[in-house]
Amino acid sequence: MRILVIEDEKKLCQIMKRGLVEEGYAVDTAFDGEDGRFMAEFTPYDLIILDVMLPKENGIEVVQKLRLKGVKTPVLMLTAKDTVEDRVKGLDAGADDYLVKPFAFSELMARIRALLRRDSSSKSSRLVVGDLILDTQTREVSRGNREIELTNKEYAILEYLMRHSNMVITRTMLEENAWDYQSETMSNLIDVYIKKLRHKIDADSEVSLIQTVRGAGYRLRAA
Repeated sequence: MRILVIEDEKKLCQIMKRGLVEEGYAVDTAFDGEDGRFMAEFTPYDLIILDVMLPKENGIEVVQKLRLKGVKTPVLMLTAKDTVEDRVKGLDAGADDYLVKPFAFSELMARIRALLRRDSSSKSSRLVVGDLILDTQTREVSRGNREIELTNKEYAILEYLMRHSNMVITRTMLEENAWDYQSETMSNLIDVYIKKLRHKIDADSEVSLIQTVRGAGYRLRAA
């Protein structure tokens, strides 16, 4: 899944990015409101982490303009101000949740997971396709009684496929959701990851869950 962090404190921004990447997310960053809003308008992010105090356009202005443009991406606002009035102002502008600085990274992750579940048809942390189970909270993956160890990138791809099970997922869709702007991705690299995933997921199983749709992409579907 792909997250945009809009934060002008570069050290904090890089700390958040590093932590989110370690959790398996693709992360883009912007250091002012104007650049961040432009990126959010033209890229299909799963979540936006948005600071309130930003140069060029503050967080309130950014979220208001995004909502007016029809961008429905969940927004988690960050602020150093812990007053009811400030929280109400951000939520009324169109933010989905609020987190006060300084914060524990574990709480940031919990709020991210909650927002992503809110936008999902399933409110559980568990994604299930056939006998394949992925827990977004513990990051554990299993099929039947077999535990499956995945790299961060393999996990990100599998999570996206499971959230869109039965749909044909193109290579472009995978690239947009599992890689950030700084990553160099090629169609054959995606094929390599799918091959690795298929080996881990479908190994020793009679039913293949990851299907290749010739000329289109891939589909994760239970028999």
